[in-house]
Amino acid sequence: MASGGPQLIALDVDGTLLDTGSPVSERVANAVRAAVAAGAHVVITTGRTVLTTRPVLTELGLIEGHALCSNGAVHVDVAKGVPITVQDFDPAPAVAALRALIPEMIFAVEKVGVGYWATGVSPGEYSIGEYLLVDDGALSSEPTPRLNGWWPQGSLDEMLGLLGKLHVPGASWVHGEFGPWLTVSRQGVSKGWALERLRLALDIPHAATLAIGDGYNDREMLSWAAHSVAMANAPTAVQDLADEVTSTVTDDGVATILERWFTN
Repeated sequence: MASGGPQLIALDVDGTLLDTGSPVSERVANAVRAAVAAGAHVVITTGRTVLTTRPVLTELGLIEGHALCSNGAVHVDVAKGVPITVQDFDPAPAVAALRALIPEMIFAVEKVGVGYWATGVSPGEYSIGEYLLVDDGALSSEPTPRLNGWWPQGSLDEMLGLLGKLHVPGASWVHGEFGPWLTVSRQGVSKGWALERLRLALDIPHAATLAIGDGYNDREMLSWAAHSVAMANAPTAVQDLADEVTSTVTDDGVATILERWFTN
């Protein structure tokens, strides 16, 4: 890490900044605000949509800067509250391939700033925005930054075994930590990819980058950062990628790291 502390700080949300369903703790919020007050670019870098990221930005008091949503596919101008760029792809080939591989899979595609179109009801954070039930044809009819899949009858291990046979040109996928979930996006798009684009645009030295995360969708982000930190609640495979492991989300692991450089 460059002397003087990190200048570009990428923070995952669920399992990192907050325990899903709970607010950001006062200590973590204060640490984030102290980093911003010191001039650091704090970039919320999340699998969440724009709609479900906005309340987190409000909790943290972030009123300007950048946020990377949908695993880096949607770059948001925080001050305006709208996307600057959207990296989308045609979901139809992935839907067809996955339907043939796992016929019972429930799909959902993100409609940026609106909500989801889905082929069924699945557990998750869809309380903000539209949730419209459609068939595979309608679901596949428009480009999207993200296709989610959930296999209600299967297990994560069973799904991973089948996904070894999945090949969709122009697309890549990542599975979740808990249960038979996966997310498909445009080939090459990830949190790390989006952060590198942002770093270059902001002209920040790579040595001054910090990333903190806990999930499989954080792997590219952790590999990208000059200094990477995994949460203690992260899977072992994610912890093994990081330069260090901090305490759990419920023990304010993000604050433990940020307070090295930033205090109110």
